[in-house]
Amino acid sequence: MSVPMATQATPARARGGRFTRSAGLAIAFALLTFAALLSLAVGARSIPLGDVVNALLHSGSSQEETIIRDLRVPRTLLGIVVGAAIGVAGALMQALTRNPLADPGLLGVNAGASAAVVIALALGLAGAASSVWFAFIGAAIASVAVYVIGTAGRGGATPVRLALAGTAITAALTALIYGVALADVKLLQQYNFWSVGALGGRGRTQLDAVVPFVAVGLLIALALARSLNALALGDDSARALGTKVGPTRIGGAVAIVLLCGSATAAAGPIYFLGLTVPHAARALCGPDQRWILAYSAVLGGALILVADVIGRVIVRPAEMPAGVMMAVVGTPLFVALVRRKRIAQL
Repeated sequence: MSVPMATQATPARARGGRFTRSAGLAIAFALLTFAALLSLAVGARSIPLGDVVNALLHSGSSQEETIIRDLRVPRTLLGIVVGAAIGVAGALMQALTRNPLADPGLLGVNAGASAAVVIALALGLAGAASSVWFAFIGAAIASVAVYVIGTAGRGGATPVRLALAGTAITAALTALIYGVALADVKLLQQYNFWSVGALGGRGRTQLDAVVPFVAVGLLIALALARSLNALALGDDSARALGTKVGPTRIGGAVAIVLLCGSATAAAGPIYFLGLTVPHAARALCGPDQRWILAYSAVLGGALILVADVIGRVIVRPAEMPAGVMMAVVGTPLFVALVRRKRIAQL
């Protein structure tokens, strides 16, 4: 009797696990919705949530409704898009490299996108929309450079080698950025504002420019989820299971470039988000990449909105950029996560 009982128990546990993960994802969506409402209500001029909902459901011409629809709605949507892009990009990088410390900032992708945008601005080639293309080029070049350096020599790519290569590339590109920016005072001011990572001062133009690319990047990432589960077992095991390792890595790299390039072009480099969110997702839903990517997208959007709202409140009527607040909010969260036994064993 023990064998049939065990056989029956396994599907039941699987159904229970799916229900738990689905419930957790629903709670994450609720958190994202609440963070979005806070983002619409809180600012230099606070607006009651009831008035926010009324402004969203009914058209009007009052000053508060204009503020909500023309300024705060695009900013909030941009935060959701950027947060989802960075969160999923971080999860992809950790899965592809099997490195729990992989992050768009640590592996030089953000620095590559930033350098390309700054050079394009200095040459007068980039605007609000066209900067996305330069960010893609810079992110792609930096990614290839880090991979080539990290795989050189005996032993191939390891988490430590990739992290060191990313650090070296980031340092070199940062020096290049300031070397270009220091020659132009106006450009230096633009870069200093943009480099901290912020949602303020951005709007519908940036949102419309990056949404198509983020959507494509997210679709590619979700399509690769099953292959990433096999890749976690190692390249040889993945091939034995029928996974095409090469196309999976190339597809993941394309998705990372699309997501990081879009997010960096729209809001500037935002560090720490791509490192923390996948760990939080993994702690909540387990090792299945299908769930990790979904959780990372939702939690990434929620976390950056929370950081942005806190930044508007603590120095009101001025604002603290979301990129700065991400370090403040994300550091204790990440410390708490790495102290967990499940995370420490990754």
